[in-house]
Amino acid sequence: MKNKEQYIAEAVSKFETILREQTARAEKMKNDGPATDFTKKDHIVIGCCGGDGIGPIITAEARRVLEYLLKDAVASGKVELRDIEGLTIENRIACDKAIPDDVLAALKACDVILKGPTTTPKGGTGAKDLESANVAMRRELDLFANVRPVSIPAEGVDWTFFRENTEGEYVLGSRGVEIPDELCCDFKVITDAGTERIARAAFDFAVKNGKTKVTCVTKANIMKKTDGKFSRICHEICEREYPTLTLDEWYIDIMTAKLVDEKARADFQVFVLPNLYGDIITDEAAQLQGGVGTAGSANIGAHYAMFEAIHGSAPRMIERGDGDYANPASMLRAAEMLLRHIGFTAEAAKLAKALDICTSSDAEVVITGHRDGATCREFGDYVMRVCESL
Repeated sequence: MKNKEQYIAEAVSKFETILREQTARAEKMKNDGPATDFTKKDHIVIGCCGGDGIGPIITAEARRVLEYLLKDAVASGKVELRDIEGLTIENRIACDKAIPDDVLAALKACDVILKGPTTTPKGGTGAKDLESANVAMRRELDLFANVRPVSIPAEGVDWTFFRENTEGEYVLGSRGVEIPDELCCDFKVITDAGTERIARAAFDFAVKNGKTKVTCVTKANIMKKTDGKFSRICHEICEREYPTLTLDEWYIDIMTAKLVDEKARADFQVFVLPNLYGDIITDEAAQLQGGVGTAGSANIGAHYAMFEAIHGSAPRMIERGDGDYANPASMLRAAEMLLRHIGFTAEAAKLAKALDICTSSDAEVVITGHRDGATCREFGDYVMRVCESL
């Protein structure tokens, strides 16, 4: 049995390793080349990766709708839809990797990815300490910007969240240290380069889309080094490079309250925030929109992009045999964002309009997530019928 001093010595050594890895990562970010313009590529490969739980069901439906909308581009060879297997929890545990090597190679052979939800074993339960597949994919493909739009037209709410995707607690969340029967310590990392690029992504979006205000969300009064750095860099870049924008700042605790304040929430436009806060608050925002099943998410990098639902794999639905009744709306919203990213804006606009119709109170086909509603495939058929009529 190791004594306390041995555990402390091992923790110090581990922390040194982490610091060296993260400084090397920061240097790599500084030297990254220009971003790929997907709209100018002659051949675009869309990888369709189902994940597990309800993931394969809703991803297959989104793939079917994409295939319908892109049928001419597929026929001409401009677009290829490629299925990628092996990102199930069973295969990841068997390989003892968040993303098995062959799956990662297949993902990297694509340009953009449509990805279904994946399951991550919970810590403290005796389950294998397997890193989140999402976290691993964002790191391996350097998908630094998680972009989540939320709209409540009746209330004048039109939000876009820019969540930093490769730093914070998530990048090191599975690499903490423990002194048994004493304490545990996890790590959080914020880099200058990582903050600069997410800040510019948010500010560029705001300017291009006629927005006037960006809100920085931190807890810099408590996390003085990490969140303090994030806040400072965002303010410096905005003041120096984006004179038409106003940047205000809210702490994450009061920000969660402001989103449910019907008198105040329409005043917000674009948000920029670190990883963990972005994960939490975008689920709250999606719930206000109509539930996490209504929201899609884009994960954007310089050379790759991945699009997904913001919700999980819903294992309870599979356990009770209701997987075929899962709502694919979130994956279809993700597919809409994918279409825009690769330059198929007309098809994206058609899908967006169809989804608005198909999820309205007057919808002809209603999906509830239970056997009293439509199936996932029936909803997909409905979406394509509406697209055809537009």
